[in-house]
Amino acid sequence: MSLRKLRNKIGRKIKALRTENRISQEKLAEFVDISREHISCLERGKHSANIETLYKIAEYFNVDIKDFF
Repeated sequence: MSLRKLRNKIGRKIKALRTENRISQEKLAEFVDISREHISCLERGKHSANIETLYKIAEYFNVDIKDFF
């Protein structure tokens, strides 16, 4: 799998979790301690999430980090 496809897959999963749980980008960004714009870029596959960010997002939604892959 290419890096671009992986970024897109992770981004879709983040957005799905966020929308299913009716959480705003702002609220998730505040918990993860990144900007709302960064959350948006992650969801669109424009940026790669580092392991710490993925861990915090997984923690927020009470899922295993491996679920992003």
